[in-house]
Amino acid sequence: MSEPTNGEQAPLLPTGGGPTVNRTRPANPKVRATVQGVLVAVFVVGLVVISVFWENLGDIVNGLPKNPEKAANRLLDAAPVIDGHIDLPILVRSLYGNNASAFDLRKQMPHHVDIPRLRKGKVGGFFWSAYVDCANPEAEGEDFLNSTWRVRDTIEQIDIAKVLISKYSDTFELATTSLEVKAAITKGKIASLIGVEGGHQLGNSIAVLRQLHALGVRYVTLTHVCHNAFADSCGFLEGIKPKWGGLSPLGESLIKEMNRLGVLVDLSHTSDDTARQALNLSAAPVIWSHSSARAVHNVPRNVPDDVLKLVGTGPGQKDAVVMVNFAPFFVAEPGKADVAAVADHVEHIANIAGKQHVGIGSDYDGIGDVPKGLEDVSKYPALIAELRRRGWNRFELAGLTGRNLLRVMAGAEKIAKELQAAGIEPSYDVYDKRTDLPDRDEL
Repeated sequence: MSEPTNGEQAPLLPTGGGPTVNRTRPANPKVRATVQGVLVAVFVVGLVVISVFWENLGDIVNGLPKNPEKAANRLLDAAPVIDGHIDLPILVRSLYGNNASAFDLRKQMPHHVDIPRLRKGKVGGFFWSAYVDCANPEAEGEDFLNSTWRVRDTIEQIDIAKVLISKYSDTFELATTSLEVKAAITKGKIASLIGVEGGHQLGNSIAVLRQLHALGVRYVTLTHVCHNAFADSCGFLEGIKPKWGGLSPLGESLIKEMNRLGVLVDLSHTSDDTARQALNLSAAPVIWSHSSARAVHNVPRNVPDDVLKLVGTGPGQKDAVVMVNFAPFFVAEPGKADVAAVADHVEHIANIAGKQHVGIGSDYDGIGDVPKGLEDVSKYPALIAELRRRGWNRFELAGLTGRNLLRVMAGAEKIAKELQAAGIEPSYDVYDKRTDLPDRDEL
């Protein structure tokens, strides 16, 4: 039976025709008396249950308890958070040199993420960000040609993520598809996906993308705070002068190969032109793994309304999920970032693009400060409670916590299967400024 259109209430019993009752035989008086006695007893017990558990029985009518905090926890039991961006791997690199024996995730870690707080926050999955920072521009060179060990360091970050997932396998389970995410959550595990936060980590090479995919990477952010051989960045708190005017020719080839492989195109950190062009070019749904709304707080890292209007399933739109960042400097003016301010970003994106196109991408362990009330991964229920107060129903909240992301992942997987079934070959395009390979025009 389908859900009613209001999304909140469903009939408890089916309607329409059912089995007919044979009324030709008279009822046995003793049987009738027994049945009536049982019904009276059930009725009395029912009254007691209602009087004691009235608030919980409100679930039948309203879908969730009236109390927003209780509603949030009940919702998250069924639809746990799948966070689009957590920086635990770079924290481990910075503090422990990627030595997994130097700390214990089962105990309190120094910043925002550890196993007890993940469990308290009702986390069902997250993308482990295999991030390394942009190279020194002088060392890298104007055309990004000088070796700066970004690919090596990226592989080390993928390695430490997978080492930790394996070491704490009673908690984490590596996932590379939407179905694997659901399976892990069903088993009570925290589904662990891997994303690479910047095209500068690919060494100007689409072949490197293929190998990162083979290692389990399922999204690549086209840029970080620096331009690269594929695309223009938006910079950081202030914009930077574009190099390509959006995507480079190699960047267009990169997106097509990401679509073929099933690697999500992540538009966080990109310039507005890069985002517009990627939305138009990509055959698959895309994500912003950790970005907020520029109309709410005006910084280049946030998504402007004209780009949000390109998100959707109508003509000229692309299915996507914008996963809201908790970093205070992207949320509000200094000292004003709190749960309500983050909820304002969620609601604005939902109002422009639709509630089915917003998610959570906290940036925990990658930010030095946090909003009041969202101090670490144990605090996700506070955001859900705030949105419940604002009238979000259980289906909308479940979309926010993870189901919107799973839909986009499944959409990208579908496109990849179709492209591969059609025999689309891998991209063999190379960066035209490289001098270490023969000129193909002369071959």
